[in-house]
Amino acid sequence: MSTPESALQRRHVGTRLSESAVFNGVVYLAGQVPENSPGADIATQTREVLGHVERLLEEAGSSKRSILQCQIFLADISEIGAMNTVWDEWVVPGHTPPRATVQAQLANPAYRIEIVVVGAVEC
Repeated sequence: MSTPESALQRRHVGTRLSESAVFNGVVYLAGQVPENSPGADIATQTREVLGHVERLLEEAGSSKRSILQCQIFLADISEIGAMNTVWDEWVVPGHTPPRATVQAQLANPAYRIEIVVVGAVEC
């Protein structure tokens, strides 16, 4: 059974990836990285990346209140406390999503964080 192309929406499509895709009421974001603050501290990079996440969710008809799952990749897991401070200020109380946080070697050594989110489209 094929899916009509109109049911699948991709945004910010590039040669290698799309920044987001929406299908069946679910929005999938590509890994978001600190494009404007590489080399900055973890708090600055986290704020930037969460801003990207929030903007892309809103473009897709979702919001940070409707995150279904979040995966956070840190270049150095010892920075989880500083990252969590920014996260705790950003996340909506009572709407904290399931989340995993791991240490990983990121594609660019100047990146301290990458965040992948799946969210529900809000009606």
